[in-house]
Amino acid sequence: MEKVTTSTPHDAVFKQFLCHPDTARDFFEIYLPPALRQFCDLSTLKLEPASFIKKDLRAYHSDVIWSVNTSAGNGYIYVVIEHQSSPDELMAFRLLRYAMDVMQRHLDKGYKALPLVMPMLFYHGIDSPYPHSLCWLDEFTDPILARQLYSDPFPLVDITITPDEEIMQHRRVALLELVQKHIHQRDLMMIAEQLVSLLALGYTTETQRETLFNYMARCGDAPDFSHFFRYLARRSPLHKEELMTIAERLHEAGRNEGRLEEALRIARTMLENGIEREAVLKITGFSSEALRAHGL
Repeated sequence: MEKVTTSTPHDAVFKQFLCHPDTARDFFEIYLPPALRQFCDLSTLKLEPASFIKKDLRAYHSDVIWSVNTSAGNGYIYVVIEHQSSPDELMAFRLLRYAMDVMQRHLDKGYKALPLVMPMLFYHGIDSPYPHSLCWLDEFTDPILARQLYSDPFPLVDITITPDEEIMQHRRVALLELVQKHIHQRDLMMIAEQLVSLLALGYTTETQRETLFNYMARCGDAPDFSHFFRYLARRSPLHKEELMTIAERLHEAGRNEGRLEEALRIARTMLENGIEREAVLKITGFSSEALRAHGL
């Protein structure tokens, strides 16, 4: 008898059998739970050339994946063989992670819906029968709470439909929620008084305020942000200095932008009137690259 030279002989013999379509079909007809088997067209089995087990675990686990048409669309039957002497207590969680990797690869192919992935474990270890649950929720210290969390929709905080009056009662997160709810509206002055009221409560740290004010200046909208922050400064004595600093910075930025626009207008007019480009560069102080960047 020829000696198997591979470092994982269990892996070699398993794949030699389970990679054959007729053998795999018999295996699935025997071992797939009837409730799942009835949804699978086993005549459509197609071997997928991929492994979703990390290299450092392949000495203990092997895997074979078959795609199959189901009544719900494309699906996969994912068989993992465990051939370590001590069964893996977290095997159910590993199966879930492997199944999610299969789902991700499916989405990476351009599909929009998640596929059904049916993980199966083939066990031939020393301990018998297999001693661990294959429901990953049983691996939590509180399986009942885990079932409640992962069987129901995840918690959602949809700030877009939360009334402002309710947000104003949210203590230390109210300022964040109010700004992020209204950050896309055309004029943040519409919530200025609410901002003043929340700032007066003193719930935020200096770092939080600085981050929030910069966020508003970068992502928000107002006809004149300098005026907006000056207004907040007048109405918020405790934070006047912080707000005035931002207002001055925005005012200076606006002046610089205005000077740039005026210089570009002059350069454009000179070029349109036939003045040599070199002369325009010398007069305006622009570089050739700067003019080109502005379409001149």
